[in-house]
Amino acid sequence: MIRDLFQSPLFRGLVTLAVLVYLATRIDMSDAAAAMLRVPAGVLLAVMTLVAIDRVVMIVRWILLLKSSNIDISASSAARIYLVSSFLGNFLLAGVGAEAMRAWSVGRRTSENSEAVASVAVDRLLGLLSIVMLGAFGAIAWTGEPDRAVERTVIVVAILVGVGSAGMLWADVVFRAIVPARWLTGSAGGGLLRLVDAVGRYRGRRRTVGVVLGLSLVVQCLRIAQAWLLGLGLGIAVPFAYYLVFMPIGLLALLLPVSVGGFGLPQGVIVWLLHPRGVPDAQSFALSTLIILTGFAGNLPGMLLYVGSRRTPEGRGGPAH
Repeated sequence: MIRDLFQSPLFRGLVTLAVLVYLATRIDMSDAAAAMLRVPAGVLLAVMTLVAIDRVVMIVRWILLLKSSNIDISASSAARIYLVSSFLGNFLLAGVGAEAMRAWSVGRRTSENSEAVASVAVDRLLGLLSIVMLGAFGAIAWTGEPDRAVERTVIVVAILVGVGSAGMLWADVVFRAIVPARWLTGSAGGGLLRLVDAVGRYRGRRRTVGVVLGLSLVVQCLRIAQAWLLGLGLGIAVPFAYYLVFMPIGLLALLLPVSVGGFGLPQGVIVWLLHPRGVPDAQSFALSTLIILTGFAGNLPGMLLYVGSRRTPEGRGGPAH
């Protein structure tokens, strides 16, 4: 029931609307809009260049995971699937919609359903781990008026996520230990067993996992740099070191399946985190909105590929062609 609630477009729409209405009662939206319009074109160009680079890095890290599983799919097809799924994911369940479409598209093309889902799951897992690692580093490195309670919380969360992420690679061992053998012969149990086995096989691919984790850290650094540049363009006088503290939390909020296109809750989180630094709420809201809009702009190549595929007879069967 809880899963169905989070997957409901109505629920996500209501959460997004509620947060935006609340923010509108506290922020002069005309000031926020004016601030966004004043951002220099050069800053926007630099940010979009970084967005393009982070998209390339994300595609490369997923292709590495696919190739390590010996999935028979070309790099160009995988890149196309990634871009189209990322675009369509803007209109699906925040945080998981694009990933589900990626796994479905690869499984549909290769019949390697378990391996496809495993590649996406490990990709997401390592991405999440990279976010909390940067957040922990930021909390430790930040020297301006440190809040030890926040620092301890971030570090504890980083440890828990790290242990949990590593533990997922042993999901097959745990699954066999707690699930009765007779359940594994059914279609549902057998499907889950194939999936956790596919994830577990990444334990033997340490080099790939290490490289993908490193690339995930590069992606998160690029995203933080994008936010910092946008902040400079908006005239936000916050040192880069603080972006290492609050942006990982904002990125985690973007992953939560409770918003539409990233609007709403992630914006409220960023406004809340910048408020103690004396940043006017209108500027914080402008920053959070630009982060989302530039991310959406980075998915436009996927839109072009999707529209192009729908115009061809062979492309009408789905987004992954």
